This record gives sequence, structure tokens and C-alpha cells, in this order.
Amino acid sequence: MKKKNILITGANGFVGSHFLDFLIKKYPNNNVWLSKRWHLSNLDNIKTHLKKVNLIDCDITDPVSTRQMILKIKPSHIFHFAAESFVSPSWENPNRYMSVNYNGTLNLLDAIKFFKLKTKILIPGSGEEYGEIYKNEVPITPETVLRPVNPYAVSKIAQDLIGYVYYKSYGVNVIRTRSFNHEGPRRQNVFGIPWYAYQIAKIEKNLQKPIIEVGGIDDERNFTHVKDIVKGYWLAMTKCKPGELYLLGSEDKKNISTFRNIIKMLLKLSYKKNIKFKTNLKYVRPTRVPLLIGDTKKFRKLTNWKPKISLNEILEDTLNYWRNELK
Repeated sequence: MKKKNILITGANGFVGSHFLDFLIKKYPNNNVWLSKRWHLSNLDNIKTHLKKVNLIDCDITDPVSTRQMILKIKPSHIFHFAAESFVSPSWENPNRYMSVNYNGTLNLLDAIKFFKLKTKILIPGSGEEYGEIYKNEVPITPETVLRPVNPYAVSKIAQDLIGYVYYKSYGVNVIRTRSFNHEGPRRQNVFGIPWYAYQIAKIEKNLQKPIIEVGGIDDERNFTHVKDIVKGYWLAMTKCKPGELYLLGSEDKKNISTFRNIIKMLLKLSYKKNIKFKTNLKYVRPTRVPLLIGDTKKFRKLTNWKPKISLNEILEDTLNYWRNELK
């Protein structure tokens, strides 16, 4: 892809920061803009790149702010990673999730439409949107019925479908994806795997009793390293057809696991022995999503994308990250 004017929303977050690492390393000559929320955005994840990019203040939940940003940048490509992504708080804050995930996306789409730009925008969805999946429906395909069981999933479905509406109604170049569980360094320790790794790192430093507190751990997922996923997002933007839906995730059987097994694997990576784990009901969600395993052949056939990083490496990277954070 020739030099482009690229806008990344949520670049300071988990996926956004890894995507920025990839972009700066592989395609350093693009003109890159990062949106931030004034003093409210923590830029620690991207501090090594700040001299190579342009920062612009914008609250994407505000249509005026969003329109002004799009007018100033006139981006050729938008990688839209800004989102509320932690599922558990969505039951108590459903309006916040719709405000950021749906309204924020709508404001970007509407600004592109208003200024009649040819911008391509990547809208990354989540496997969580599928919700209640039955065993006979695995692996999940783009045609699998959506049965969301939490407000977060509903907000991501709304985000995806309003993208399709703007593609169909106004010709906005929307690239639609749904990614299954992706993990690695920098993911906040409120999520499953980093939460387990964080506690193990604390136990290793004698900052916590040798007991890990967990929520529901019998749900099964296919896990992909975030570094593999962000490469997939680049390929999605450069090779996928606007309006179409593509699924991303590892299909390696060794990368499919329950969270219970993940904990056991992490404990084997620790030099502290005899660590136990127990369920704390406050970490158990009101509804479960027992199975999320996707069929990604449509995307792989088009892009030749294939995740390369093993589940064990994902866990090693995550545990080492939290060890370093606690230094």
C-alpha cells in the first residue's frame, strides 16, 4: 500500500498499541494520526512512537468533535480500535457501551459520509457477538445465528450492523471483521488470562497468598496472539471487500482450550509451586458463553493469513509482561 493518511482510534489500548507497533515497523512512511481524549488517555503503551505520529484530541462519542477531527485529517484509512471491551461492567453500564461502541462508530461513519470521503474504515467486531452457541454450530461461520447474552455483545452487533447500513446505503467503504479471543502483553488485568497471570506474578513476589481467585473457567475458546491478529487487520484493510464479513482467529487445535486448562498451563510456567485456584462468585458473569470457536477459512483463503504464535507463547508473553509490570 502506498503512503496513506491513516487514523487510528484507541491506539493507546491493547490492540491499538500492538497495531501501531506493527505499522511503524513494517510501513513506517505513512502519515499516522492517533486520536486521544485530552488528558484522559494514558499513552504509556505507545510512548516510544509519539515522535513518529500526530496526536489529535477527540471524543468519538461527540458528533461535533468527531466531525472536526475527520475534516482536519481527511483520512484515507481508519483503524477503529476505540471501544469499551471488558464484558463484565456492561450489565451495569449498558448505555456507556452503546455510547462508545455504537454511537462512536456511527459518528465516524456519518462524518465520512458528510464530507463525501472515500475513506476505508476497519470495524473490528468480536466473537462474543455470537453468544449462546450450540455444539452442532461449531465452528462458527459468518452465517451463524447471533444470540448475544450480554450488553457488550449487543453494542458490538449494533456497531457492525450500522457499518453495513452505511456501506449499503451510502457506499462507505466499511471493512467488517469479527475476531475470536486474542491475548498477549498489555491487556488489562480485568480480563481472564491477564488476571490469572497478574495474580501469579504477585504470588511469585510474595505479594499475595498462593491462591488465584477466578470466575467461570470452563468456557472453551480458540486463542490467538494479538500480534497475529493485528497483522490480520492490516490484511483485512488491504485485501478484503467492503461490506463483507470476515472472521479472524487461530484454528490450530493446540490453541483451543478452556480457561481451566489455561490456568493449569500458567501454573506450570511459574517457579512457585503449590499455587491453588478457587472460584470467587463476584467474578462469575450472569450469563455464560460456553463455546466460541470460529471458522476463518473465508479470510484465510483471501489473504493467506495464518497465525504463527502458539498458545504456550501467548501465556509466556502475558506472564512475563505482568512480572515486569510488578518490578
